[in-house]
Amino acid sequence: MSAPMTGGGAVETWYQRQLATWAMLFKREDIALERWHRVRALRPTDPTVPATIAHLMAQRGDRSGAIEWLERSLALDANRAPTWFNLAFLQQEQGEHEQALVSFDRAITLDDKLDRAWYGKALSLIKLDRVAEAIPLLKRNTELQPMSPYGWYQLAHAYHRLGDPGRVAAVIRKLSQFEPKVAEQVQRETGVQAGVKAPY
Repeated sequence: MSAPMTGGGAVETWYQRQLATWAMLFKREDIALERWHRVRALRPTDPTVPATIAHLMAQRGDRSGAIEWLERSLALDANRAPTWFNLAFLQQEQGEHEQALVSFDRAITLDDKLDRAWYGKALSLIKLDRVAEAIPLLKRNTELQPMSPYGWYQLAHAYHRLGDPGRVAAVIRKLSQFEPKVAEQVQRETGVQAGVKAPY
């Protein structure tokens, strides 16, 4: 929890936040970072501030720096599922899949309806060649986001890698109900024919 403030401290914090927010809107990341660091000096126990600094670092392409700031945020409040997800995502982007799995797990424990955490963890398992373990996670992702093609696409390819053309075909037919282009793409990529024709 952030320490309450009164008087000039609260006003100065509000002012610096406004400047930081406007700098972000106008994509002036250098100014935004400077202002958020000023906010952090005023509110050192607020976990949202280092998380925002991490976001800006990631936008600048500094993943290692962003990871460091996310870890600082979590040191202040370890019960923020989105922060754990963002950390896992950056670890995944860095190829640190074992670490990403731990962070995705923390995110899921805190919010088991965070669909992108189930999906992200599945992708790291697939990268580690643990495809069978990814299947239930992808299924959970499709339960939470049934109309999103991403989980279904990965699920079809996971079944394909496991040598299960029947389940691949079932996923293709499911996809064809709302994303026929993606269904045809999966059919073409896997070579499993499910009777789906390319849409025109």
